[in-house]
Amino acid sequence: MATAYRNDLPDRALYPVPADWAARAHVDGAGYERLYRASMEDADAFWLEQARRLDWVKAPTVAGNWSFDEGDFGIRWFEDGVLNVSVNCIDRHLADRGDETAILWEPDSPEAEGRRFTYRELHAEVCRFANVLKARGVKKGDRVTIYLPMIPEAAFAVLACARIGAIHSVVFGGFSPEALAGRIEDCDSKIVVTA
Repeated sequence: MATAYRNDLPDRALYPVPADWAARAHVDGAGYERLYRASMEDADAFWLEQARRLDWVKAPTVAGNWSFDEGDFGIRWFEDGVLNVSVNCIDRHLADRGDETAILWEPDSPEAEGRRFTYRELHAEVCRFANVLKARGVKKGDRVTIYLPMIPEAAFAVLACARIGAIHSVVFGGFSPEALAGRIEDCDSKIVVTA
């Protein structure tokens, strides 16, 4: 039986990993070591291989490009690649996993009922909200402030922005009106999504 080690616990307790969980793992200890060695020996080749797991509009040919020099500081990953995060989070799962749960939301109140969304339902909600944004004049490159509680609609809004190429700024729902206003002004939001 595999075990998990927690070094942040004062008693350094070991918690056994159930055998059925370990059997379903995508990577075991030996696999991790092999992947780690590959990442250290040729980082670019390793990360370009990992990038193939995503659906790209244009596949990248450069894994990483970075400089830690103060005058030219910058970190860019897959800079010549183009992808749509919303498509990777939702669309690529529709054919094989469309009826599986994509989002499971649990409310704060134990008396309230949770909500589940399949990939197919999530896709419909995100596309619908993307159309709402477009109907309000939001287009690629526009900024959208999302000021919502922790509800599934917050995920719909973020994914809808990604889908149409809008830039989203998520503002924690507990911020004051002044703090919210400052963030809206600072990013020059075209629209604010709120409850």
